[in-house]
Amino acid sequence: MKLKLLLCGAVLKALVVVQPVLAADKAGPRVVDSFEVGENVYVRALTVERSSNTLWVGTSVGAHEIDLKTSKPRNTFTRQQGLANEYVFAIGIDSEGYKWFGTNAGGASRYKDGKWKTYFPMHGLADYWIYSFVNDKSGNLWIGTWAGVNYFNVKTGKFKTYVKELINEWVYGLDVDGDGRVWFGTEGGVSMYDGKRWRSWTHKDGLGGENTENLQASTNTGLGTRSRHDLTTKVEGLSSYNPNYVFSIHVAPDGNVWAGTWGGGVSRFDGKRWVNLTSLDGLAGNIVYSIAQDDKGVFWFGTDKGLSRYDGKSWKTFAKAEGLFDTHVYAIAIAPSGDIWAGTKRGVVRIAPQ
Repeated sequence: MKLKLLLCGAVLKALVVVQPVLAADKAGPRVVDSFEVGENVYVRALTVERSSNTLWVGTSVGAHEIDLKTSKPRNTFTRQQGLANEYVFAIGIDSEGYKWFGTNAGGASRYKDGKWKTYFPMHGLADYWIYSFVNDKSGNLWIGTWAGVNYFNVKTGKFKTYVKELINEWVYGLDVDGDGRVWFGTEGGVSMYDGKRWRSWTHKDGLGGENTENLQASTNTGLGTRSRHDLTTKVEGLSSYNPNYVFSIHVAPDGNVWAGTWGGGVSRFDGKRWVNLTSLDGLAGNIVYSIAQDDKGVFWFGTDKGLSRYDGKSWKTFAKAEGLFDTHVYAIAIAPSGDIWAGTKRGVVRIAPQ
């Protein structure tokens, strides 16, 4: 089934279009639904709210609230409904049930029970550009921005900002491990904070695979210039290489930390050393925008050349031929049912594990 979410004036409306299931291996994971959001619209964020069986979809023109049971939209949010900016890059849900929408140059908008509140730097937010959220073990919220990271106390409503402690101030990936340590994926490497001390790792420490394709190195470090931040990964129209640039961070149940890099594939850290997996190993592409792990422990990597499934031994790639709208997979979410949702330019697909 294909669900088309069309931009009509200032309101996003839904139109259901039935189509045959795309050809795939019937015995394995396959795309069973596709959800179109617009020809030039990007899906940048996917977050599952298990308590309400909801999928939150962040796009470049607003956000959708989708009922996972019916796969139908409950609500669509734009500036008209309360978003400060319609380009949504991250969606988080805090311990109080508030939904947080991190936007591109519009700060963070918080929503619950029909009420909105937007936070800007004047309120303590580090920056107007917000790219990630994660809850810690105390129920408080970490917020990744282009000017450091915020720690938000949900009880007091107070922000604390960290900048100089990070290897780089431009923060994309966030996760918290079983010991309560916070991991940060930045444009200059990976940082970790254990509550007292900070540590960081870069390509010199083993983060990111080697440039086996001899791609041109990218100088887009983010430092000192927002004008270059169009989020492209090309140099003069060609693929490029910047292994210190980390788009995504995921801490697995076994404690291993996974980092998705720009051109260096995905890196796994066991606490002592980094091991890199690239297209030479079976990864679809070496730019890894997103990482998720399902309840069976299977990894899903959103890359520039498709979605990769990795069970620790074998790889499977989903690209346009398998039903994706585009090969750049910016967001992944795992539903309580076990379904995998992947967001690209033009829309979202649902993959049934069997």
